[in-house]
Amino acid sequence: MPGDPGDRERDRHGLRLSRALDPATPLWQRVPTRAADGTLLSDFMLLIPGLRRRPGAEQARILDRLDQVLQVHRHAVVFADCNLKLNLLWVSVRPLPGICATLAGALVAAVPEARLVAPEGPATRRHDRHA
Repeated sequence: MPGDPGDRERDRHGLRLSRALDPATPLWQRVPTRAADGTLLSDFMLLIPGLRRRPGAEQARILDRLDQVLQVHRHAVVFADCNLKLNLLWVSVRPLPGICATLAGALVAAVPEARLVAPEGPATRRHDRHA
């Protein structure tokens, strides 16, 4: 995926993997927020519980599945970073209608244990009728 690797390593999958023990520049400082034409980008995160504890071959299979989905959507993906230390995949995309839902859904279909990280809001908040 496009982007300056900085202190990250690009693996054979095209995803940039965090070195678990190396300090890294925070994502909010590395993630692009605008396209080359100045258009605001959208982004989302997927949590993949236990990814860092899985054996290397299993990690590679999961990363391969994620990369396959990202490659299918490469027309929309601007940045992708898989942080093994945090078990987190961050994806930034061009502002195309429905792309976040489509891409997140495809990634979860490829890696069913992945969970979309979303802020609490009306759609995610549990309402207590007796509050």
